Amino acid sequence: MNKPAVSFEFFPAKTELGHEKLLSTFDELNKLAPTYFSVTYGAGGSTRDRTLSIVQALLERSDTPIAPHISCIGDDKSKIAELLELYKNLGINRLVALRGDLPSGQVGMGELPFALDLVKFIREHSGDHFHIEVAAYPEMHPQARSFQFDVDNLVNKYQAGANASITQFFYNADSYLYLRDTLKQRGIDTTAQPLVAGIMPITNSSNLVRFADSCGADIPRYVRKQLADFGDDRRAIRDFGFEVVHRLCERLISEGVPAMHFYSMNKVEPNKRLVKSLGLAAETV
Repeated sequence: MNKPAVSFEFFPAKTELGHEKLLSTFDELNKLAPTYFSVTYGAGGSTRDRTLSIVQALLERSDTPIAPHISCIGDDKSKIAELLELYKNLGINRLVALRGDLPSGQVGMGELPFALDLVKFIREHSGDHFHIEVAAYPEMHPQARSFQFDVDNLVNKYQAGANASITQFFYNADSYLYLRDTLKQRGIDTTAQPLVAGIMPITNSSNLVRFADSCGADIPRYVRKQLADFGDDRRAIRDFGFEVVHRLCERLISEGVPAMHFYSMNKVEPNKRLVKSLGLAAETV
């Protein structure tokens, strides 16, 4: 059985101390030999400078590829083209292309209102220079009119030039497998154009519930109930969360998942523990 590839996501730190901690986290997780690290991008490019600062700092520390997120809603083609050229000049050849969220108070969707438009524009502007990852939703995007509509959108992104997709986090392996099988039925070769499983470790119950409710991800009833029972017992939450996510990853690996993208929350643990426990780390020390 082939081992799935591993990657990690960071978000731009807001303070100098947070920035330094992020660099330290990068150094530790980089020992696990991930395929790449991604760096998120705020609504309407609101963290553009901080994203670029993190990207540049990580590029200076390692040869591990860095994949900046790039969003399009509310932006215009000239600004996106400028950013693409900047990333090309930095030697970046991997992007995570997303619609993004419209900043509060902003009116108008911009010249590229959807991720599909962004994928097409990147290909028109930069050809095959960038490996493009897009978003996928095993439990349906919260704004999609139907599951079928959501699948249609994902298929269109693949056909427009996306190399792979990364799922929203989930805790029901069957939702991932159903989406994968549906894509195959729609003619998407998920070996050549992988469906990467997005993995969210569980360390804080209130944050998890807030994230899930905002993005439409389902938390199984038994997980919600158990987390509620633990109250403020952080150790119990961490131990239970590790068990839940470890079992999820084991199931996905047994089903041949090609890659797993860990939403690290800028932390070493439990990401490092999960990757090593699953036998996915290249680290020998």
